[in-house]
Amino acid sequence: MAKKLLMGNEAFAHAALEAGVNVVAGYPGTPSSELVETVAKLHGAGTARDVHVEWSTNEKAALEMLAGASYCGARVLFTCKQVGLNVASDALMSLNYVGVGGGCVLFVADDPGPISSQTEQDTRRFGAFAKVPVLDPATPEQGFAMMGAAFDLSERYHTPVIVRPTTRINHASTFFEVADETHGRPLPAEGFQKDPKWVIFPKRAFEGHGEINRRLAQIAWDYAYNPALAQFNEVLEGGGSEATVAAGAVQSAGGEGAAAAASVAPSEAPTVGVVAGGVSVAYAREALALLEREAARAGIPMPRYRFFAVGTPYPFPVETAAAFAEGLSDVIVFEELDSVLEEEMQKLAGVRHLPLRVHGKLTGAANDRGENTAENIAGRLGRFFDRTRAALPIPPHEDGGTSTCSNKSSLSEKMGSEVYPIFSESAESAREEVPPSSRYSSEVERTDSLAALAARTIGANRLSYDGVLPVRPPVLCAGCPHRGSFYAVKQALKGREAVLCGDIGCYTLGNAKPLDAVDTCLCMGAGITMAQGFSVVEPHKKSVAFVGDSTFFASALTGIANAVYNGHDVTFAILDNATTAMTGSQPHPGTGVTLMGEKRRPIVIEEVLHGLGVQHIGFANPHSVEMSVAAARAAIDYDGPAAIIFRAPCIQLKKPAEPVRISTELCAGCKKCITSIGCPGIGFDEGLRGPKSGERGQAFVDGSLCDGCALCVQVCPFGAIEGAVGFGGAVAVEPARYTPNPEPFQTGEIPVVLADERNDFQETELRGEPDQTPGEALGAAEGSLEEGGAR
Repeated sequence: MAKKLLMGNEAFAHAALEAGVNVVAGYPGTPSSELVETVAKLHGAGTARDVHVEWSTNEKAALEMLAGASYCGARVLFTCKQVGLNVASDALMSLNYVGVGGGCVLFVADDPGPISSQTEQDTRRFGAFAKVPVLDPATPEQGFAMMGAAFDLSERYHTPVIVRPTTRINHASTFFEVADETHGRPLPAEGFQKDPKWVIFPKRAFEGHGEINRRLAQIAWDYAYNPALAQFNEVLEGGGSEATVAAGAVQSAGGEGAAAAASVAPSEAPTVGVVAGGVSVAYAREALALLEREAARAGIPMPRYRFFAVGTPYPFPVETAAAFAEGLSDVIVFEELDSVLEEEMQKLAGVRHLPLRVHGKLTGAANDRGENTAENIAGRLGRFFDRTRAALPIPPHEDGGTSTCSNKSSLSEKMGSEVYPIFSESAESAREEVPPSSRYSSEVERTDSLAALAARTIGANRLSYDGVLPVRPPVLCAGCPHRGSFYAVKQALKGREAVLCGDIGCYTLGNAKPLDAVDTCLCMGAGITMAQGFSVVEPHKKSVAFVGDSTFFASALTGIANAVYNGHDVTFAILDNATTAMTGSQPHPGTGVTLMGEKRRPIVIEEVLHGLGVQHIGFANPHSVEMSVAAARAAIDYDGPAAIIFRAPCIQLKKPAEPVRISTELCAGCKKCITSIGCPGIGFDEGLRGPKSGERGQAFVDGSLCDGCALCVQVCPFGAIEGAVGFGGAVAVEPARYTPNPEPFQTGEIPVVLADERNDFQETELRGEPDQTPGEALGAAEGSLEEGGAR
């Protein structure tokens, strides 16, 4: 064993390997990507043995491949982010009905915020929808323990199991004791056993549904009473005259919890409770500790409370929750994304006829979206404790109209000029902190107010800046080939009405001005098919769909087949930068490299397009404006489905060229280099003077950012920017067209795209050495990547 500082995702990888996982697959997506990459790294180093790991073409392909491996008795691990589970959902829904053989764990990372996602989708909801058990870690350490428990649970009940961390758990770092070497679990000698249960006919589905319902009830019981799983649901008590959060005895089973609660003296028995799930457990515990510390300093008594940390949200551990609620009148619930735990507590109160009022997202007592923070929770707990201690009436918006007051105005009459708030109704964002105690009515202001104490001390500890913050929108990197692709398409469309459909990836940033080249973005692959909808309803407009090379293989092929089959007049602009750039430069089918270290001929985008029936396929180096505009115009003018492949490597795959230079003698201060392409490597200094710019100021180049792509050189109308034109100095003579091999089903050479063979990226990718990846071929031409080429 060795002690290592690991990111949460790295720790989850080690946990799965120590649990004997045999096959790992997924599709990259922040915040989940590092798990698969860690397994691949350990396998490459020879310390993770007997394991197969891969980036699959998309999430559906990954889960279906893993299902087959599980049927053979292998332990399998699936990874994706929350929106990726949508892609795999077809397989998941049926897989749960059929059941699994070897343990099948789905590692699905949610992204509150959202920080790097399209939605704040809550995978706990998906677990309930698919009737699949869910484990929800509060810390990376707990998640490490949950991984092994999830494999055991899966095999005990022959069900897929979801482990659902969130961004802060995935990316937090701490120390772990990990094995020096791991081995995949030995596979059953009998292998796959033929059985009618593996075939999802209606009769089998009906039987499977009954099996699901029965095992969920058993799993809920295990969550409360089986020590291996009940450890993830802690009940403790704190507050009162002598308590701290850590002082409460943990009760992990329903009967024990009830007995412990009954043993407390009546005067000290808690009447209020706090429920939290996932990372909010850590936030709530920190908030309680902060509040108790400040209360002790101020001589303000803390109420006695009970705390319920829920690590197994589905199926809900009802018996543990019932023991927790024993004798409580009010509970407040903190969780990120949806009101899953809050609704379960409300259901418990109704079914068990408990005199329990539940406060949370639905009542406005907790953030309704985004991430929680310890400071925010501390303020909300202060108000919750103040109100319940003073037996104040509950506003109508909090209990659905069952308050002693019929509306806010009547409550205001009872309490003063302003309703005693539990949250800020005027907040523009769920991240905004709740208002300070100065907003409260003087009639309810108390010298022992915990809310006022939290606002005065805990909230005041936050660093803040009162000035106006500069606007800093995300932009494409300096030198990004996508910038030239967008610019070329816009130039080719001049004088024509058009709709530009985008997709998920770095190139979504093409929506920002001055490029303004993405009008829609829905989900992966949707731009391809949405463009067809626009072409049907508004045929007078040209429909263009942008898609990256990784997304092309993941989600675009079906839509392209649809366009060809139905004859839609659309143009596909495929942005081939030889990697999955947005999520960390992972390989994909077009690179010919796998995580197992194998190298084979890449799947060629133009061959796929031709195989799908696209008749016009053009090429361009997006760093060459003249060539790119001509190629884009030819594809756009074509009547019917057409494609233009913009091919140049991501700047992370190559050495930067020399920065361009702006001549102070020639710069006219027109700002076209800034207003046309929006490269972050170009700035403007109003204090600079020159013979042509006069008092207007001049542009300048930030040499630390400039990649030397020289797109700006071609854009400047006065020739004031100096540098090599195009990637590696390649200058296009004319746009190229794809000519397929006349022999069907045979692979042939790909035609030359650029005039300069040495810097012809497509040629080095596909005509170079058969076992070379695009990055390696590029490195051979431009200098070894291992010697400092990558950055």
